[in-house]
Amino acid sequence: MSVNLYKRIIFTTIFLTAIYFVSVSFKNTLPLKTIVIDAGHGGIDAGSRGKISSEKFVTLQVALRLGKAIRERYPDTRVVYTRSTDVFIPLYRRIEIANQSKADLFISIHCNSMPSNSPTRTTTNGTETFVSGFGRTKEQDVAVRENASILLEKNYQKNYDGYDPRDPESIIIFSLIKNTNRTQSIKFAKLLQTEYVKTGRQSRGFKEQSLAVLAKAGMPAVLTEIGFISNPTEERYLNSDEGQDELVASQLKAIEAYGRAVD
Repeated sequence: MSVNLYKRIIFTTIFLTAIYFVSVSFKNTLPLKTIVIDAGHGGIDAGSRGKISSEKFVTLQVALRLGKAIRERYPDTRVVYTRSTDVFIPLYRRIEIANQSKADLFISIHCNSMPSNSPTRTTTNGTETFVSGFGRTKEQDVAVRENASILLEKNYQKNYDGYDPRDPESIIIFSLIKNTNRTQSIKFAKLLQTEYVKTGRQSRGFKEQSLAVLAKAGMPAVLTEIGFISNPTEERYLNSDEGQDELVASQLKAIEAYGRAVD
């Protein structure tokens, strides 16, 4: 074997090895260190009911599948469930779990439903995702202060040791953080809806609403309605392995796209 050929083989081997490790590194790294997944309703609170299922069971199944998918692909990202069984968790406690976990993202999963007397109860379909409306922004103040240490560590560790309510600069900083959380919530909501549409789902868009479960979030947070359980066709989809796998794939892609955008 000639020296030049030997060098080319060595170079190619090193190059391919480097490409492999870079690809593995990118594949297994997500800038979101902690994601809290909230399965809507539970226990004595069944949520909406369809012909064959209750919302509390569908949301739990999808939440657990999403958490598993995140853990398998991104083992360095911590997944926290607000519930992993059929139990009732008060709304305030759900977002409290996210705040205490210093979450980078909060996702609350729900099923939609039309009123029993609605003429379109069995035909209305599609997904929609909500962010907290402006009317709730003041309620985020406490949560932002509770998360102060980690938020400051990321961006202001050289200049600030902690939150001082008497310091105008601190007030401005935390106001900016709160507005950033809102902006990022909207960004993620749009990404979710985009991914749902790619699988053929009908999009009802992203909306702002005064929702208690999102009100005190100290991080980007959304509530996503994955389909209408009152629509028999959509209910079967929501209960099927194929449907749940498709929903989780869409949610995971949205998380990845969001991670790239905020990294």
